[in-house]
Amino acid sequence: MTVAFFIAAGFLAVHITSVVVVAMRRAVPRDLTVVRGRISLLRPVCGSEPFDMITLSSSFNQDWPDYEILFCAASEQDSAVPLVRRLIDEHPGHSARLLIGNERPTGNPKLDNLVKGWMTATGDWVCMTDSNLLLTENYLTVLAQTWDAQTGLVSCPAWGSQPEGWAGALECAFLNTNQARLQFFADSLGIGFAQGKSLFWNRQILDSVGGPVVLGRDLAEDVASTKLVHRLGLQVKLPAKPFTQPIGKRTFKSVWDRQLRWSRIRRDGFPWLFLAEPLNGPVAPVLLLALGGGPTWLAAFLLIWYWAEVALSRWNGWPATWLDIVMLPLRDLLIYALWLATFLRRGIEWRGHTLPAPRQFGASL
Repeated sequence: MTVAFFIAAGFLAVHITSVVVVAMRRAVPRDLTVVRGRISLLRPVCGSEPFDMITLSSSFNQDWPDYEILFCAASEQDSAVPLVRRLIDEHPGHSARLLIGNERPTGNPKLDNLVKGWMTATGDWVCMTDSNLLLTENYLTVLAQTWDAQTGLVSCPAWGSQPEGWAGALECAFLNTNQARLQFFADSLGIGFAQGKSLFWNRQILDSVGGPVVLGRDLAEDVASTKLVHRLGLQVKLPAKPFTQPIGKRTFKSVWDRQLRWSRIRRDGFPWLFLAEPLNGPVAPVLLLALGGGPTWLAAFLLIWYWAEVALSRWNGWPATWLDIVMLPLRDLLIYALWLATFLRRGIEWRGHTLPAPRQFGASL
């Protein structure tokens, strides 16, 4: 047995451990003594998406006893506005409003859209939730139950559902057994990172350092949120399981552009972690095995590696058809291509907006 063999075996052991840990995550029973009272649910909209009807309408199905819904749009002409107005009219028993305004205090269009919601919110707890997230009835309750005395923020990545075509399956391969798995594994190790799909704040904590505008000091609000919470000596906590993002049909370009945007965000926000990203996936250990092992060892290694991911998908009810499985090795090869492409320039493109590198906003937190 060569040194390369044992190093590759170590990679595989960590991978399987992460799969087992994430699969075994269970909600910790807590009484709601910390989070009580009104929650303000902020949902920014920007353009129309195919699943808007079900994702936005899920805002009205929450079992939390006292909450308000604040939809935020930059313009009355936004294509999502008619649907939002219709949903509000169809749920007259809910406290729901549409806020429109295009103030730009941070330079981050999504965050700018949310600032007016924060200023209008009447709850002591504020949940910023992307418009493409499908909320379970206990969504707010689960986030509230995750909060404890050491928490500064509760966040949660999404898992991709209902993919159509190979590009949709590729998107789910990135979201589910790669990104969600790694984030939940890190949280299980006590290293929580925020993800912008869900940001559940105690209003007093964020207001004490300047409010949501301070989250514009990094390229993305989730990076700034993570840094801020850690600076305060608190933790970012994740619930036991992710919530659902319907994927539908995608093009390869849309998947590439989205993953490249996130890669640039990670490079600017967490450069040391970004430098280690080539170790994410089986490519590095397979190259090591190729130095000292035959094709049988390589085949066995890859079979076990991907079998673990498929098992995790089926355990959690994530997409796991043959098409989804075929996309896993393509995803792992693209991780390298994306990592290299990230060095071509800084800044990102988001829905027609150009966000410059963070140094142009000011010093990072």
